[in-house]
Amino acid sequence: MAEINRSVDPKLLEMLVCPLTKAQLRYDAAAQELISDEANLAYPIRDGIPIMLVDEARPLDTPVPGAG
Repeated sequence: MAEINRSVDPKLLEMLVCPLTKAQLRYDAAAQELISDEANLAYPIRDGIPIMLVDEARPLDTPVPGAG
């Protein structure tokens, strides 16, 4: 099976901020998430689209879905 290259455009990452804190985000390629360290939340990236909804974010103290 071919490996899919999943990454976030660096220019998009520069523009996106946490909707809760307005802080800069960092990209976690392995988990396919955008991390807000200030809010302690991880926003999922689904099919290459960042889901920037607080209700969809995972608290950083919970495991990554599907990992393990």
